[in-house]
Amino acid sequence: MTESKLLVAVIATGGTIASTRDETGTAKPALSGEDLISGLSGAHVLVKPVELMAKDSSSLTISDMQNISDAVGRELADPAVSGIVVLHGTDAMEESVLLVHLQHRLTKPVIFTGAQFTADHPQADGPGNLSAAITASTDPSNADKGVLLCFCGRLLPAWGLYKRSADEPDAFDLSGQATCAESPGFTADVKNMRVDIVAIYPGCDAVHIDASLKAGARGVVLSALGSGNANASIVEAVRRCTENNVPVVVSSRVSVGDLVAGYGGGGGGHDMGAEGAIHSRTLRAGQARILLAAMMASSKSRADMTDAFNDFQKMAKT
Repeated sequence: MTESKLLVAVIATGGTIASTRDETGTAKPALSGEDLISGLSGAHVLVKPVELMAKDSSSLTISDMQNISDAVGRELADPAVSGIVVLHGTDAMEESVLLVHLQHRLTKPVIFTGAQFTADHPQADGPGNLSAAITASTDPSNADKGVLLCFCGRLLPAWGLYKRSADEPDAFDLSGQATCAESPGFTADVKNMRVDIVAIYPGCDAVHIDASLKAGARGVVLSALGSGNANASIVEAVRRCTENNVPVVVSSRVSVGDLVAGYGGGGGGHDMGAEGAIHSRTLRAGQARILLAAMMASSKSRADMTDAFNDFQKMAKT
């Protein structure tokens, strides 16, 4: 490597960007990081592959996500590396992006990317996304924006990221306007943190929450209705969780908009808050699970959690 070249580490984890379809039409990860970066080094950039794993992101565990975050940490610590790109499946992209953001204060750009269409698809979007991500990773100013997603010509921040489409190239958007460009530095390992997500629907009971408690969940996230509402039986279950020192975070199945615990009536967000639940203003269930796991692993207080799920308002004011 000449002194004029920037070194970009591309961490391969699998996903659609690395997948091809077999004779049955089934898409599976088949391409290595080396395969995917072939021909992308140029006059000013040298790209190196980091072969970490080859999984569909729907198969990832929180332990796998911690391994991805650890791999990013190793490249951040390497003074020869100028930027980092993570190739990742889209199904769980928002979770891994947020975990890396929560755990690392960046000294260089970290950019996630992936694809909606397999590498052998006539409209394969992976090569374009990867090329754009590499370019973004060589811009030092992107380190000040926190971990970013580069997808379909857009750079999106980690906070509030969600997958909005299963079949469009422009697959991601933000659930709100809040930002968290500065990492809170929750560095503790989350591999052993079980946090369950429970879907709330009209007329549901508390069977799934109680099953999570019985299974040893350390925390529970509710994908609730509307602005974060449920019913009286769920409020009672929140009380049981609080009595067992299991934090409950209330998010929503609604994709976009600020969530406010304003409803009563025996099962609203206000009622759950009165029994100890924490309302998530911006993060939807997938990312709320990651934030709760990271904060519990780092032994953060309930007050810290309340502030974090209120988009780090205290941190933003300091």
